[in-house]
Amino acid sequence: MILSMTGFGKCTVEMPDKKINVEVKSLNSKALDLSVRVAPIYRDKEMIIRNEIAKTLERGKVDFTLWVERKDTGSLANPINKDNLAAYYQQIRAISSEMGLPEPVDWFQVLLRLPDAFAKAEVQELTEEEWTTVHGAVLEAISQLMDFRKQEGNALDAKFREKISNIKRLLTEIEPFEKERVGKIRERIVDALEKKLGVEYDGNRLEQEMIYYIEKLDIGEEKQRLTNHLQYFIETLNNGSGQGKKLGFIAQEMGREINTLGSKSNQAEMQNIVVQMKDELEQIKEQVLNVM
Repeated sequence: MILSMTGFGKCTVEMPDKKINVEVKSLNSKALDLSVRVAPIYRDKEMIIRNEIAKTLERGKVDFTLWVERKDTGSLANPINKDNLAAYYQQIRAISSEMGLPEPVDWFQVLLRLPDAFAKAEVQELTEEEWTTVHGAVLEAISQLMDFRKQEGNALDAKFREKISNIKRLLTEIEPFEKERVGKIRERIVDALEKKLGVEYDGNRLEQEMIYYIEKLDIGEEKQRLTNHLQYFIETLNNGSGQGKKLGFIAQEMGREINTLGSKSNQAEMQNIVVQMKDELEQIKEQVLNVM
């Protein structure tokens, strides 16, 4: 089973004084492109988080966010240092009286801007119990993302098989026109020689030239190589995850054979079929970029 590089996972855990949110999402990328943003209290655990993500997700543009919501919003604000404000108030009144200056109209606006107007917030320490809870949330979010990748991978697998089947079908539709064109080519050449140019020609030489011309337009090898590539693509799909780059290389080879078929197709009907094959392949190339 193949995996998509697109995914999303989120886990929220409740603690007595706060709610911890973990969110991870990924898009396609040639390698692991990891961005991690965590709340300051968990900064020391960032490397552990990065290793967990890299070990499981392997590839993709991954954004990881861990943030905290306090349940008691009042506790978020730093407390006002009343003693300092009272001391400032007395000093400003004394200076105002001594120098004959008017006292401030808005005392709070003045006092709250002075140094140490607020008490320093207590430094929070991460307990082992809390980290165990947070670590579990991180693993759960990653697990959800992996489940998402599996679901998307199943959808991609079905889409690839459909497109490969369509190309196989179109390849068989070329055969009737391929057989007809030998006679049509001969008729065109003879018609040009006899009716348009009005010249006599050597029948044996014409046959030799026809053989050379038809050999140059023969698409047997291209059809066989394309068939092999189609089969190899399905076999690679069956090998499971981690095949994204390989599937991309096979799709490129398929494109080369289809382009050669188009260049050798000198009939409108054949060229129309080749255009349809290119359309099917283009959809494969677009989606294969999302495969792990």
